[in-house]
Amino acid sequence: MKTSSILCLTALWFPAIWPGTGAVAQVPTQPSVGQQPTGAAPSGQQPGAQQPAATGVVVAQPGTTPGTGINVPSQPNASGTAGTPSLSTPEGPVNLQPGVISTFNSGLGTAPNGLSPTGGATDGQTYTLQQAIDFAVRQNVSIRNSQLDAVSADARIRETKASALPQVSASASLTDNLIIQRAFLPAVFFDPNASPDAPAIPVQFGVKYSANAAASVNQVLYSAALNVGLRAAATYRELAQRNLESSKVVVAEQVAKAYYGVLVALERAKLLDFNIARLDTALYETQAMNRQGFVEKLDVQRLEVQANNLKAERQNVQNLIELSYTLLKFQMGLKINDEITLAEQLQDRAVDDLRPLISPDPTFQYRSRIEYSTLETQIKLAEQDIEVTQKAYFPTASAFANFGYNSGRNKIDQLITSPWFNFASLGLSLQVPIFDGFQKRSQIEQKRATLQKAQNSGELLRNSIDLQIRQSSITLKNGLQTLQTQQRNRDLAEEIVRVTRIKYKEGVGSSIEVLNAEASLREAQTNYFGSLYDFLIAKVDQDKALGRLYTGN
Repeated sequence: MKTSSILCLTALWFPAIWPGTGAVAQVPTQPSVGQQPTGAAPSGQQPGAQQPAATGVVVAQPGTTPGTGINVPSQPNASGTAGTPSLSTPEGPVNLQPGVISTFNSGLGTAPNGLSPTGGATDGQTYTLQQAIDFAVRQNVSIRNSQLDAVSADARIRETKASALPQVSASASLTDNLIIQRAFLPAVFFDPNASPDAPAIPVQFGVKYSANAAASVNQVLYSAALNVGLRAAATYRELAQRNLESSKVVVAEQVAKAYYGVLVALERAKLLDFNIARLDTALYETQAMNRQGFVEKLDVQRLEVQANNLKAERQNVQNLIELSYTLLKFQMGLKINDEITLAEQLQDRAVDDLRPLISPDPTFQYRSRIEYSTLETQIKLAEQDIEVTQKAYFPTASAFANFGYNSGRNKIDQLITSPWFNFASLGLSLQVPIFDGFQKRSQIEQKRATLQKAQNSGELLRNSIDLQIRQSSITLKNGLQTLQTQQRNRDLAEEIVRVTRIKYKEGVGSSIEVLNAEASLREAQTNYFGSLYDFLIAKVDQDKALGRLYTGN
């Protein structure tokens, strides 16, 4: 039975669907940038494989905003199971962004994604974060493959339903009996007075040419297994759709992290451009003071070394920006040499405004996670797989009808000129299984074991979700505290630079103090953007753990 074979294949998928942890198999992780966009220490959130830098990305030049061509502002714009086998949970509100379908939600800032428009002219194709995710959902190879799986699932469903429809077939044959077989009949058939010991007489039964044309119709009247298979068709379609949604969630996460990575790198490039401009001004003033004899040549040389180091660091950040753009285009499904521009920038938010984001969510349900709802569907399909095997003990009834014509002649042309004779038959067929050597019983035992493993995987998945939520909340809380500390350190470093420059100009400080203060400021700025990136990624991970990162059709 086709239905039984489909459900058996479904049961065989379980070991592949629940690898190790019992969760639904994820789409393979795409390669990602192996370095923090900020140049800070790795946070553990960024995957490792690097991609070659694209030739078509927008190249940032000193004094301009990378990727947009906008003049760099003087200050940065970013501050801071026992019982019945089931996975069912009590009904209640599902933790999804209300009223929004196919929308990314990182929960940052006033805007849903924590970004604001750049407000400047752009070159090339422009994407907001939401547009980038929507584009990736349409173009990403993993999602396109999942969509093909859904199409294949619909075709399998139609194949199963076709078993319940009438099966009509037609046949035709033409036979040339080169040597007609002889039958041996007793001699008394021809001569009643023949001796009983007389030899049998060979007789030909048949003609040299025979032809046949017929049509038949078969209709299943009752099949318990087929009825279960038809009910399982909707479950099978649901499973394919949930796998597609799972792929979309993964792609949305990857695109969001890559998008944030580009934005953070761009903000750091703005700061470096500002520091380079400020250092060039200081170098010009120091050279003038050296010509007048107020400072030593050594002070000028120290500033030149620092300026060269800053420009080298700026070039490294530029290379990282190109690599970040390349990763973003890869995750979106664009060609590596396509030029794109980001239409949003990081929103300027105070740390205190971000503090409510780390509060627990009382409306969370396990079903909010696509992995859990997918596992529920798989368990439902496994239960139906057991049921279809049990129904194989029931009899199967069907009706059939045949109608056709045949003819037989010793000359082939007579098949055309002579009349054909029709025939017809109508009947019922009943198949009753009596004994199969306990084959079905063994199959049911195997499928029940598979179902129990799936239910155990569900328990493990619930524990894993709880752990992910707790871990992401703690990571987000630590990230916020670190961001607050680094923001305070950056402000203090800026004040120290201001004071040491005043002291140096008034002759009560040394150039070494100024250089050390500048180096501390750059380190504080780098650490700030490192913690900012970590916080953004931690927020994405938390929303994914809570099942509210992305909801789509």
